[in-house]
Amino acid sequence: MPMRKDESTRSHGGAEEFGHQRAAPLSAAIEVDARGYVTAWGPDAARLLGYQPGDMLGHPARDLLAGDLPASARRYLRAQPGDGWSGLIKARHRGGHRVQLAVQAHPLTDARGGIRWLVVAGTAAEARPGPEPGDPGRSEEQLSEEERLLENWTLAQMPIPVAVYNTQARLVGANVAMTRLMGRSVAQMRGLRLREMDPRPIVQELDRLQEQVIRTGEAIRHEGFDPLSDEPSKPAWAVYLIPVKDAVGVVRGLSAVVFDYSEQHRARRRLTIVNEASVRIGTTLDVSRTAQELADVAVDRFADFVTVDLLDAIYHGQEPMVSPASRAVDFRRIAQQSVLEGCPEASLVAGGADSWPEYSPPAQALAAGRGVRHSTGDEEIRRWTQEVPRRGESVRRYGIHSVMTVPLIARGTTLGVAMFYRHRTRDPFDDDDLLLAEEITARAAVCVDNARHYTRERAVSLAIQRSMLPRTGMRQVAASIASRYLPARTAAGVGGDWFDVIRLSGARIALVVGDVVGHGVHAVATMGRLRTAVRTLADIGLPPDELLTHLDDLVLRLDEEEFHTGDTELRHQTGDLVAEERKESTGELGATCLYGVYDPITRTASFASAGHPAPVVVAPGGVVTLPRVPPGPPLGVGGLPFETVDLELPEDSMLVLYTDGLLRSAARDPDEGLALLCRALAGPAESAEQMCQSVLDVLTPERGTDDIALLIARTRTLDAGSVATRDVPATAATVAEARRWTSRQLTAWGLEEAIFTTELVVSELVTNAIRHASSPIQLRLIHDAGLICEVSDASSTAPHMRRARSFDEGGRGLLLVAQLTQRWGTRQTPHGKVIWAEQSLPPSRENGALSFSA
Repeated sequence: MPMRKDESTRSHGGAEEFGHQRAAPLSAAIEVDARGYVTAWGPDAARLLGYQPGDMLGHPARDLLAGDLPASARRYLRAQPGDGWSGLIKARHRGGHRVQLAVQAHPLTDARGGIRWLVVAGTAAEARPGPEPGDPGRSEEQLSEEERLLENWTLAQMPIPVAVYNTQARLVGANVAMTRLMGRSVAQMRGLRLREMDPRPIVQELDRLQEQVIRTGEAIRHEGFDPLSDEPSKPAWAVYLIPVKDAVGVVRGLSAVVFDYSEQHRARRRLTIVNEASVRIGTTLDVSRTAQELADVAVDRFADFVTVDLLDAIYHGQEPMVSPASRAVDFRRIAQQSVLEGCPEASLVAGGADSWPEYSPPAQALAAGRGVRHSTGDEEIRRWTQEVPRRGESVRRYGIHSVMTVPLIARGTTLGVAMFYRHRTRDPFDDDDLLLAEEITARAAVCVDNARHYTRERAVSLAIQRSMLPRTGMRQVAASIASRYLPARTAAGVGGDWFDVIRLSGARIALVVGDVVGHGVHAVATMGRLRTAVRTLADIGLPPDELLTHLDDLVLRLDEEEFHTGDTELRHQTGDLVAEERKESTGELGATCLYGVYDPITRTASFASAGHPAPVVVAPGGVVTLPRVPPGPPLGVGGLPFETVDLELPEDSMLVLYTDGLLRSAARDPDEGLALLCRALAGPAESAEQMCQSVLDVLTPERGTDDIALLIARTRTLDAGSVATRDVPATAATVAEARRWTSRQLTAWGLEEAIFTTELVVSELVTNAIRHASSPIQLRLIHDAGLICEVSDASSTAPHMRRARSFDEGGRGLLLVAQLTQRWGTRQTPHGKVIWAEQSLPPSRENGALSFSA
């Protein structure tokens, strides 16, 4: 019957280790005194050997043997240990034949302190047992072929080092492979413990583990490097310490088997480095940081100095051209690392630019598209180092002796070269090192490629977004403006946060802030379309709620167009001709928006919100209030109305508009972030610019995961002396009176040079109102950054400019106004309409306009 694994080590005598079956149960009992005479004979002993008690009592026990005692039994008797012995012996049956017995001998102490032996025996399953290894009583010529194969040949010629130790952890025997490993013969080591053979820490640890195995009876596997090897790359060994037990499980010693697992260790080391590289390289979407992570990993693991260079075209965000081997290659150093502080081996600082000659190893590696390793004695390396004195001096001073050059290639694009050097490590790079360098460099190249694509897309998004945000000065006196836009520094890319300040008719300004769902170029493009739409709708003078309604309709149409475009592209790609297209919206172009209009004449601000946070108002004394602006639905939902709220503001108030990224950067809870914003706004500030910076200092100590848009307007009031109003009766005679009144008012303002043009404009607008509109009619002149002429009436019909034919008596009035003024237009009011025209004034005549800055 096959043995179980735990049964294979339970016989101290050795028959089972050498392939024999397990012995039968032990039942025959014999007692032997200290002189070796039989003093007791059990009935099972009589049945086992054929002798009756009278035949054996008082006779020497050696008469029962069919040969000498096994060597292990003789050693045991000489040592006289406290525990017993077990093994196989050959006994003589009364009938004359030999019997193979499995024996256990246990020492007993009588009342006088004498030693007696209780011997328990049973029949072994095999009639002819194997020999006892190391039995000196028989010469090799006396052993059978099987016995010589088992005892003298197999263990001796086994290539795996094997040693046997007794219960005191002292060496009993070892094969040839173990003597070669230890550098000593068996005679030199027999009877010694490991700690007596070598004082090194790893040997002392193995000696301690041997004691542990003998004490616990549990096998141990220990890995380490050969402490006796003088090679730079010490071989790795796995030592198995296995307890040797007898038939009843008592530990009788231990065996030590040593395996050289250097190849497995190197393979596992490579796998560990690759896994570590996958974790440590590419933690950010920054090209320089990713390259530095590659250098750090390589220096920590297998290289002494590493440089990472990018092609100059790649560094500047361009696509590289394949460089032939016959031409020098321009590059830029973006990362380097060394085991020595400060990278003194480097011949070029990080960020520096240089070129590789066509014969240099980096250029050759780029041309070949694969990694190459060199010795510094190679002709290519000598020529390359001699060309630059500092490079050659570095090789000599620091003892650089081995170099690997590996190109960074990702998705078929060559990005640059990583170079690995050794000077502190004695071993040169081998093929395994080159394979490892190519693998981690390939991983790093993909990360660098991802980072450069992200950087390029982010730069495009930022360029588009910043081009759409107001950047130039704007002449207006309604408020002083300060703003900030901070893009998120995350892998998601630039978001769709935006703001705008729009100059309206009547010296008013529109304040806008919004947030488009999503990130990247698509969100930026959507933001640009919405910003253009808001400017167009604001120019026709729509109130905030109506403007948001039109903007909501626009988002719905854009969303539907986006859906149908994507559906058509999908059908073209899949070949699936869909008879009926879906009409519902995808809702992917959602956005929020806050739109407000401030009138410096009436000091009122009108706001409407499409799912966006309400503005914060800071009074001149620093009192912060949160006006209630009903948060309508986000743009793109459709079907729900928006509501306008009017706020009357004292002069020098601050209107603070922002996106939710500002609050998220300060706290996870929006309410907590709003409380921090209010505290920051309550602080002292001399200008909107200072207040803007103070808010960012408090709320954004670290950049968040979302874009931030902040717009602060410090309001002003247009004084009564800058506005003149006159009611106009609906009679023809009042046109001349309106011209005279205009002349007197401009003279009072010191604008004599504008009288002629303004009289013509007033004459045409008043005449148009008298002929085509209804009373009441009112004329208003406003002197702010320019000169504004407004005529209001009770009719809601807007005039249209047309080009008059040769014989037409009318149709030239608005054309004349358009030619004489900077801009003109109409806006609806609750009671009719206003036709306005604006003239620009020389800088010396402006009424103190402030500039808008972003």
